[in-house]
Amino acid sequence: MVNISVKIAGIEFRNPVMNAAGPPGRNGEALQEVAKGGAGGLVAKTISVNPAEVPRPCMIVVDRGELHFSGLFALQERLVRVTRSTLKVPRGLMNVELWSDLPYKQWLEKEYGVAKMTGLPLIASIGYTADEVMKLGPLVQRAGVDAIEFSTHYLGADPKPVIEVTKTLREVVEIPIFAKLSPHAVDIAMFAKAVEAAGADGIVAINSLGPCLHIDIETGKPLLGGKDGFGWLSGPAIKPLAIRCVADIARTVKISVVGVGGIMNGADAIEHIMAGASAIQVCSGAILEGPTIYRRIADEIRGFLKDHGYDSIEDIRGMALPYLPEKPLRTEAIPPFVDENLCKGCKICEQVCSYHAIKLIGEGKTLKVVIDEDKCYGCGLCVSICPTRALVFKEDTR
Repeated sequence: MVNISVKIAGIEFRNPVMNAAGPPGRNGEALQEVAKGGAGGLVAKTISVNPAEVPRPCMIVVDRGELHFSGLFALQERLVRVTRSTLKVPRGLMNVELWSDLPYKQWLEKEYGVAKMTGLPLIASIGYTADEVMKLGPLVQRAGVDAIEFSTHYLGADPKPVIEVTKTLREVVEIPIFAKLSPHAVDIAMFAKAVEAAGADGIVAINSLGPCLHIDIETGKPLLGGKDGFGWLSGPAIKPLAIRCVADIARTVKISVVGVGGIMNGADAIEHIMAGASAIQVCSGAILEGPTIYRRIADEIRGFLKDHGYDSIEDIRGMALPYLPEKPLRTEAIPPFVDENLCKGCKICEQVCSYHAIKLIGEGKTLKVVIDEDKCYGCGLCVSICPTRALVFKEDTR
């Protein structure tokens, strides 16, 4: 029987999937929907001493890019299933959202209580300065939350401000505290180590990336309503950055890491966990799909573990870390191996090969992939894009 429950800083979660601080946790009623959707824990939207004045429009879909392929094919894993020659790939969301526009007293008097009715662990999110968390920390603790996530906002090279916030919050509350770190930290592992030493019980990584700009080419105007039209990027586009940050942090600290960034499905969550995360949070995916995403991702995690013979999250947590090389694996070009039994003749590999090293020869059952070893650069693009994993690097060449 596969067990996907997790324990973080002494708190039990029925599964490792939570919402991230943002619109899906905008009030108590919304957090009840998160619980009904199958999440293992709840994260309330960030509050501060004063409610936010949010610019409008404040959230947009970053337009989908198109990959044009020469033939019909079926993509059998990852983001979507398609049976047409143009695959539309979601890039993510941009937002100029701020912290909660509800007064913090409303959260204390109503919203946290409504969320607690679900019976799930509830994490409050507060920000941003030492003075603000000194005031808000004890108040949200008395309101009955199980832990506090504190947003460190957008960081540069100096960890002193976040150390000050961590120490201040640790001194005024007894419940677990988690530092949410930004990808803008010059050395995010160093920041994580600093907040661990200052008393944090866990790290949440990462926040959104920016500022960014998205322009409507029909009007020439920015699509967001904030200052200069700038916004912050989240969703699939930032997942590789989030995974790297999680791995850097997990290799540096002993406290738990919660992975956030670009998680749209169970495979994305597994990737975060293999990079060292104990649990994950979802925001952009939940905005686009709705609260059912939490149960879907949890079920996909459970299915992956079962199919691969694992019993729990702990069996795969940090699995990738020993394989992160300190130097290049190799510099010589070695062509991939072709499993003809898995090849469906979609011709994607042939199309994307910039070195013209791949050709599909024959038709129907006689069709086969031929790789010109003299031309092959060993770049790996064909391996990464093959929808059936017919192209692989043998273990001794990776």
